[in-house]
Amino acid sequence: MSEYKELLKSQREYFATGHTKDIEFRIDLLNILKKNIEKHEDDISDALYKDLGKSKFESYATEIGITLSEISHITDNLKKWTRPKKVKSPLFQFPAKSYIYKEPLGVAFIISPWNYPFQLTLAPLIGAIAAGNCAILTVSQKVPNTTEILDKIIKETFNENHVKFIPGGSSVSKELLEEEFDYIFFTGSVGVGKKIMETAAKTLTPVTLELGGKSPTIVDKYADIDIAAERIVWGKFLNSGQTCIAPDYVLVQSELKEKLVEKLKYYIEKFYGENPIESNDYPRIVNEDHFNKVSKLLLNGNILHGGSTDKLDLYIEPTIMDSVTWDDEIMKQEIFGPILPILTYEGIEDAINTVNSHPKPLALYLFTDNEDVEEKVIKEVSYGGGCVNDTVLHLSSAELPFGGVGNSGMGNYHGKASFDTFTHEKSVFKNSKSFDFNFRYPPYSKTALKLIKKFLK
Repeated sequence: MSEYKELLKSQREYFATGHTKDIEFRIDLLNILKKNIEKHEDDISDALYKDLGKSKFESYATEIGITLSEISHITDNLKKWTRPKKVKSPLFQFPAKSYIYKEPLGVAFIISPWNYPFQLTLAPLIGAIAAGNCAILTVSQKVPNTTEILDKIIKETFNENHVKFIPGGSSVSKELLEEEFDYIFFTGSVGVGKKIMETAAKTLTPVTLELGGKSPTIVDKYADIDIAAERIVWGKFLNSGQTCIAPDYVLVQSELKEKLVEKLKYYIEKFYGENPIESNDYPRIVNEDHFNKVSKLLLNGNILHGGSTDKLDLYIEPTIMDSVTWDDEIMKQEIFGPILPILTYEGIEDAINTVNSHPKPLALYLFTDNEDVEEKVIKEVSYGGGCVNDTVLHLSSAELPFGGVGNSGMGNYHGKASFDTFTHEKSVFKNSKSFDFNFRYPPYSKTALKLIKKFLK
């Protein structure tokens, strides 16, 4: 029996003991996880700096703090979420009662990416534990320092028969996916997501796929251009653009383009200085392969700002460009780096048609002070989630389910949505022995038919 088969077997045996179904047990473990994260806060920040060049502020705001907040929200609400829910029963079932019971799925496999390796590994795990599951998880091998601290925290918190962290990323995932899990949660690229789903289909294993795509930002003529530029620059160049929900390109009403570009340049310099390579707040590209992939995209279009690179430092300057078309390589794929193409449109219908003519994005951002425009875009464009007059921040709310639609993914999580993702809702019908409708039993009379038609209309 292989190492992974043995691990899966031991987790199934542990799950069968029923320990993970105890609500207090789940809450206690999540609180221990929270304490261990707080204990290792400096180590986590150091690891994220070594792997991605993230500042302590960015590491806390986008990785550590969000994770701690998620634990707090879930532990505060878990008892309420796990209670059996009584629902109405049809009149013809009187005096029966109907309930929905929440039960864990079993053993989950969580596969996490490198761009937010701490948060995107632990956020789905928190949901899996809250729902009462066991879990095996892995993260991309591109972030060795974060992998090391994740391994340490998981070992300090969990019995490996309950939760096991296995470093190795894609190589580990390929082997583990040959086993049969009760749920698979994957965050990563569209291409790999398709392979995950194909593999899961062989065993009818349910999946959540948190993917990506080209997330547009629409800047309307009614927008506050100064606020739009400030928040676009923040959201785009966070983590050096290596964010699945980063603004991928801007659609700006043509008469506002020049003003917006000038404001974008202003805020890039305000945030990162005249020479961003010297900024302590500007992260780096994860590795040389990704640097090569992103820097090639600078060959498309006309650079309006930035464009310098340093391969040894894995640095790509915050860059704004125009004169790109949908036939250019930069518009055929998610950029996943610090390059922001600017496209123009004439009327809001043009912008909506542009977005709708391409695969559904993971996020959409709209800057406008016109409520009619706001409602029109929200109603007529399908996307995973997004913001009005801001970028990225919808991800940070435990009250908002996060996930994609269509090509950008399936399923969602965060807060109660995380609990729901890893939970089976079991329907239970409890009938009474004191009363029955005899017409439901054969042989059926014409009166019985009339009665059933009356009841079921």
